[in-house]
Parts: sequence; C-alpha cells; structure tokens
Amino acid sequence: MPIEAFSPASLRRVLVIKLRHHGDVLLATPVLSMLKRVAPQCEIDALAYADTAPMLEGHPALAQLHLIDRNWKRQGLRRQTVAEWKLVSALRARHYDLVVHLSVHTRGAWLVRLLRPRWSVAPRFRDGFWANSFTHLYPAQSDPLRHTVETNLDSLRALGLEPTVADKVVTMVPGAKAEARVAGLLAGHGLPAGGFVHVHPASRWAFKCWPAERVAALCDALAAKGLPIVLSSAPDAKEKALIAEVRAARKQSAVPPAPTIDLSGQLSLKELAALTAQARLFVGVDSAPMHIAAAMGTPVVGIFGPSGDLEWGPWDETGRNRHRVVASNTHPCRPCGMAGCNDSKVSACLTTLPVAQVLNACEELLSTIPPAPFSEKGVTEVRRVAAPDLGGPAVGRPGGGAV
Repeated sequence: MPIEAFSPASLRRVLVIKLRHHGDVLLATPVLSMLKRVAPQCEIDALAYADTAPMLEGHPALAQLHLIDRNWKRQGLRRQTVAEWKLVSALRARHYDLVVHLSVHTRGAWLVRLLRPRWSVAPRFRDGFWANSFTHLYPAQSDPLRHTVETNLDSLRALGLEPTVADKVVTMVPGAKAEARVAGLLAGHGLPAGGFVHVHPASRWAFKCWPAERVAALCDALAAKGLPIVLSSAPDAKEKALIAEVRAARKQSAVPPAPTIDLSGQLSLKELAALTAQARLFVGVDSAPMHIAAAMGTPVVGIFGPSGDLEWGPWDETGRNRHRVVASNTHPCRPCGMAGCNDSKVSACLTTLPVAQVLNACEELLSTIPPAPFSEKGVTEVRRVAAPDLGGPAVGRPGGGAV
C-alpha cells in the first residue's frame, strides 16, 4: 500500500523511543524540541529505560515519559509479563500518530506493529521484518563522521523536516530541588558560581579513563593557578576508587593554594547537572557527565581515547567553539572503537596522553572566561543557565500512571 504523505499539522501525539545509555538519551533531546516546534499542537511522549529518566524529566516539550525497568527480567517471567503488558496498554491508550525510534533495538519494531501509528521512522538496519515495520527509514543509528545529535535529527529529515540551529540545542533541566542542594553545597565550601573547575575523570568503562596520576597532576596545575577543584563521580565503587587514587596522588605533592572538594558518589544526575552549570570549566572523559556539562552551557575539555570525538564530542550547536577535545596525536589507530587496545581494557592512547596537552586546552578556554572571586564566606551569586523547572512530564511506570 502507498505510504500516506507525512503532515506535521496532522499530529496529535508522538512517541520518541530511545533505549540506550544516559548520554545517548540526552543527545536525543533535540528531536523532542524540534517536534514541538513543527507541531506545537502535538503531545510528545518518550520511552526510555528507567535509569535514564533524569535525562528527560522536566524537558519542556515532553508530555509523558514512559519507562522500562531493566530489572523486570530479574523479577521472574510472570512479573515481567505483567509489567510489559501494562506498558504496552499505556502506550496503546495514547493512540500515537507517529513513532520515532532512535536505535536498532528490536523492541521498537514490535511496538510499531502493536501501536499501529500512521507514520513511523527508524534507522536503516536490515531488510525483512525490520524494514517492513516502519513507513520511513533514515541512513544509520550512528556515523563515525557525524555527531550523534545530527544522526538523531536524521529521523526527522527522513520525514521531510529540516532542523534549524535552534532545534539542535541539547536540553537537560536539573530542577529546583537539585539546584537548591547544589547551591547549599557550594555555599558551605565558599565557592561562587563560576569560581571552580569541575573535574569528573571517571566512567563506567575504565578503558575510557585517563590515569589517576595524570588527573592528579592536572588538578595540581589548575589549583596552583588559584582555581578550586570540585571532583565528582558516580556512586559506583570503581569510580569512587579512581577519585581516591587521584586524591592520594595529589597528597604526594605540595599543598596547593586552592581547595579541592570531593563530591564523588554524593550527587544524583540532576544534581550533577546543577553543579556543572555553576562551574567555570568542566574537565572529563567521554561520558554522560561530559555531555551534561555541554548541555548546561559550561565550557568543556573532553579527553578522548578509543571512542570517536566527531561522533561523541561535547556538542556545541551554536558554533561558538566553547569546547575542546583532547586526544592523542601519536596514535593513528584511534579512534578504534575497541574496549582498550585489542580489547584489553587499557588504552595506550590515554595512558600516554601528556598532562601538558590537557592543561593547554584548559588554559585556552580559561583565558576566554572571566574568573569569579573566591570567597570563604560563601556563594555571592548563583548562575542559572538551565531552563526553569516546569514541573516535568507525567512519568509512565509499569501501570501507565503518572508519579
């Protein structure tokens, strides 16, 4: 049968599906924003994994957020079946006109067949069942030569829609609660907005991490310039251990003139966003916190090893050149996309990356950012760069209700 011509004016409800990791979900937010611009009358829902919900909660374009709990599989077949059925029932009740599937997860093809929208779009993946499930296909889920933001927006280009520069903004809303807690933390340590460097050297994938002793040397060099350092990591034991190694390596040096505050394992993702929004500079590896920092408008120095920086670098839609990528210039094999050299979990392009190279990138960005005065009496001004807390969308749990 011929495919009905796509019409944004005909959209009443749209479902955007992104079943990937935290950073991937955050980089999909321009799709939500653009859909709301081209179809302001439309309600836009999203489907994501429950652990990635903070990336989308509070997005001003979002009506409802439906979630899949990865733990369903561990709860037994009966409970999993009930949870899955409740999710599908909640989605079917929304009567979507368009489903935008932003990965090659097979669940998306099954859902399109169950939900029966007028239009559906997904990456070109394979022929047969997959290709026949969707009305439109776009070239690929990812492209090593194009940024992931642009690849996600290819889904809408396939429908005949062309993004504007304003559509390409990555949006994350920390919310008032997270901002208030971070303001209290900064005040307790006497740090003004824009008066510290946020260093997040950890990742769940160790092969993406810069060695602890080099992170420590960078912190020493920045602190010697009078810049307070705030360290952060996820609550994961391995990530906290990396921060402990960084701190231990610094103790072997002379006491720096500026303080270091260790917040490793103490912040939620929303609080991490609120913290990095107040930083003068963010330094970190290829990870979700790096993407969060860029989304909050903070200048970023991103340290890259085996992953591709053209595809995953800190995103700057405005062309203001406010971020820097630092990667080895002596390893022509990168980006290899492997989990360390020969999948060894150790990346030579990172273990040999000089401190001076990262420090130069930091100094280059710092020279363009006016310093904030350090005060032991507390925060004198809080810089707000996030969107206002709009209360957030309704969040669909297994029962489909809002919580």
